[in-house]
Amino acid sequence: MNRWLCATLTAACLLLGNPLQAEVRKDRIELAEGHPTEYVVVKGDTLWDISGRFLKSPWLWPDVWDVNPQIDNPHLIYPGDIIYLTWVDGQPRLSLKRGVRKLSPQARVSPLDHAIPAIPLRDIISFLNDNVVVEQNLLDKAPYVIAGKNQRIIAGAGDRVYARGELVEDIERQNLYRPAKEYIDPETSELLGYELFKVADGRVHNKDAATQVVTLDLLKSNEEVRALDRVLPSDESRIESVFYPSAGPELERAQILSVLGGVAKIGQFDAVALNIGKREGIETGQVFAVFNKGEEVRDPLTKETITLPSERAGLLMVFKVFDKVSYGLVLRATNVISVGDHLRAP
Repeated sequence: MNRWLCATLTAACLLLGNPLQAEVRKDRIELAEGHPTEYVVVKGDTLWDISGRFLKSPWLWPDVWDVNPQIDNPHLIYPGDIIYLTWVDGQPRLSLKRGVRKLSPQARVSPLDHAIPAIPLRDIISFLNDNVVVEQNLLDKAPYVIAGKNQRIIAGAGDRVYARGELVEDIERQNLYRPAKEYIDPETSELLGYELFKVADGRVHNKDAATQVVTLDLLKSNEEVRALDRVLPSDESRIESVFYPSAGPELERAQILSVLGGVAKIGQFDAVALNIGKREGIETGQVFAVFNKGEEVRDPLTKETITLPSERAGLLMVFKVFDKVSYGLVLRATNVISVGDHLRAP
């Protein structure tokens, strides 16, 4: 998808609210303590940061945004623009006033690349592009690398490799993935899928129907390509970078499966894997509150083991959804977040 279009849609979807949704939620819109009456946007801001300055619940931003039809493209916000707070019929409204810009005769151009993003995409861009979660049957039938040219054991960008098997989708662009992690539901023991990370981008050069050997030219590599790496269709056309912030549903067993990126503890702007996906109706942009598991302590009088109540520890937003697993970004952490912590409607 054209990145200029992505930027436009991202901001528009965040800032345009559903009137019916606003009607239902308006009694829950609360201003943040010490909120400003106006704020000047600076480079490095995100829509989430700015909404958090004004609102206790940043994902309710679309419900209080007052679109000014006189402003050219009011859904994009740039450094230097001013966000100010007003009241309409007793409800808070946020409006936009363009910053001072030097004017000169020229074609009207909207510099989309300079508009502030919805969330800090730098923290999730590798997971948007390079990680996928697939089920066992798809992994089993995906072609696998058998050798490189001249019987090389490893290969990289500019090399040619050979894989065996029938392509999942018969398209020219294919990615090469390596299985990284197996996801098991901690409560039901169900196999939720296998996480794969992309090692290279490839292009199909030839297919031999008799031997089922697929010849691929490696266009770009993140790591060396090895035997048994899997070939799956490029999903660049399906990357979701447009987010509709909304409250996630109340689920019984939703929890954090693992933290992505190899860090031990989970904090703000860390990416995590969740044991919920499309099967549970999860969509990108849904927001969940994170609750720590209640600690087990020993009653000093009765000597019984008591589980303490769960405590709210943060807030996360889903940014990529698979069939049974999702990826989320921690947008707020008020306590240490750990694998196994549960998710609730915010």
